[in-house]
Amino acid sequence: MTYRQRISLFIFIDSVIVVTSIFFSRFLVDASFSVFTVSTTIISISLLMSHHIFAYKFKLYKKAWEYASIGELVIICKAITLSIVLAAILQQLINQEVYYRLLFVTWMLHMLIIGGSRFCWRVYRDTYIKNNDSRKRTLIIGAGSAGTMVARQLLNNESELLPIGYIDDNAKKQNLDILGIPVIGGIDKLENAVAELKIDHIIIAIPSLRKKELNIIFNECAKTKAKTQILPMLEDLITGKLSVNKFRDVQVEDLLGREQVELDIDSISEYVTNKVILVTGAGGSIGSEICRQISEFNPRQLILLGHGENSIYSIEMELRELYRTSKIEFITEIADLQDEKKMMAVMDTYHPNVVYHAAAHKHVPLMERNPEEAIKNNLIGTRNVANAASWHGVDTFVMISTDKAVNPTSVMGASKKLAEMIIQNMNKISNTKFVAVRFGNVLGSRGSVIPLFKKQIEKGGPITVTHPDMVRYFMTIPEASRLVIQAGSLAKGGEIFVLDMGDPVKIVDLAKNLIRLSGNTIEDIGIEFSGIRPGEKLFEELLKDDEVHDQQIYPKIYVGKTAQLYIEEIEQIISTYPNLSKEEIRKALLSLANRTAVSQTLIPIEA
Repeated sequence: MTYRQRISLFIFIDSVIVVTSIFFSRFLVDASFSVFTVSTTIISISLLMSHHIFAYKFKLYKKAWEYASIGELVIICKAITLSIVLAAILQQLINQEVYYRLLFVTWMLHMLIIGGSRFCWRVYRDTYIKNNDSRKRTLIIGAGSAGTMVARQLLNNESELLPIGYIDDNAKKQNLDILGIPVIGGIDKLENAVAELKIDHIIIAIPSLRKKELNIIFNECAKTKAKTQILPMLEDLITGKLSVNKFRDVQVEDLLGREQVELDIDSISEYVTNKVILVTGAGGSIGSEICRQISEFNPRQLILLGHGENSIYSIEMELRELYRTSKIEFITEIADLQDEKKMMAVMDTYHPNVVYHAAAHKHVPLMERNPEEAIKNNLIGTRNVANAASWHGVDTFVMISTDKAVNPTSVMGASKKLAEMIIQNMNKISNTKFVAVRFGNVLGSRGSVIPLFKKQIEKGGPITVTHPDMVRYFMTIPEASRLVIQAGSLAKGGEIFVLDMGDPVKIVDLAKNLIRLSGNTIEDIGIEFSGIRPGEKLFEELLKDDEVHDQQIYPKIYVGKTAQLYIEEIEQIISTYPNLSKEEIRKALLSLANRTAVSQTLIPIEA
């Protein structure tokens, strides 16, 4: 039926209802069959005209009555009441008399018949059509404003999801109906509710949910076979990037890590906006995210330096597209950190204000097999970039480090620990502020367990975990990058900044969550334990006991004490490693990195 045909049908039906209800009212009031009188005809004409006027004004004919609710009933009441009032006024002007009883009965009949005719389709739809609905039966977790908004969207739109009930821990809402949908109970009732109501789909509709709470809810959802989805991020809803019905799958990032640290925008803008910024390792997972977030602060120039041309090209094209209307100048430099002259030339050409040193070899087993490469990239490369930055008067130098630098048992961790010493020593002899930022594993970064586990799941399993008790700290790539950027604004020189990463996560639990998120069962995919690899520890630390300051320099950010620096010994390793065997290099790195002396000088921690 076309829109014009629909309007015509409504006008015809309402006209019949208005006219017949007047004559029927006359019969009820006067018990007279002589209904065709002059007064009745005048009332009929005036009521007919006024009804269509107010129906047009209140858009009564444009409503989708299959979704009618209280709002539509109020509009019907307004239109009918005002049309009766207008008819009474016309009656007074023409006849000098108002038939109150007749108009009142007419008003009641209009409300009953017009309102009833509109709601009949709604009742039919809810009673008969929904009972035979082929849509996915959906349970909404959260009966607050977001949950009711989701339910309304699903009811009022042609969605494949049919809301059946709510789950909410608020006892005041339980056993109530919201939008005609029952609040079944708390999260402890979820598993039974899914089974009893034959639920196919679960939507978590609590945008402000904290990660620990989400973990609890997801674990309950994982006990069922229903597909679990979640509302978009709160900031995406507020900014309008996504609507409330754009559900997404629960990601491992939602379940792991910690609540994100908010940035001090003003302090970051002060040292980044309209400045020249250089990022080494700009094509890597951390380096590229630093570039994305730095671009939000409108630097004058952003130099993307890296060894791999494909990754540098990729991030360059992405940034040029994202910020094509900005005045940021994106510059790419393909360079090897071991080329000291090239590092000097880059600094001399661009004179950056801030350097983020994200380039490094970070794969633990690979560095165990190739310790000389860890020296080349992580030690010599860091020294070259730091010397060039100091020589050319860079304001702030921020180096990316790792929790594996604490009591290192691997070549990679040891090389990063010694690289920290290099930049702390540079801070003593340079006007440049040198700092390091230390954090745990980054979810989804290249070489991390997440991509590996996902590939293993895609192949049908099994997932390989080194040890059932292996635990790690986790954070997201954006959060790691925020920490790096924030550290630059907090830097006084010489600090090692550490993020409070909350509780460590068992790798086996991470594997189980990924299996569930993929829609599989642990029994289907399977988990095998392969044994701890060379250089690995069962657990990681972010600070040694003798490095810890209890006070936070910024919410969720700590700063470590200054350790004894063994610069001469580091230089000796750098100069002699070509003549050493792989095992000798490994022993030299680990021996030096695990010396425990700590100086008496403490880094200032005032914010």
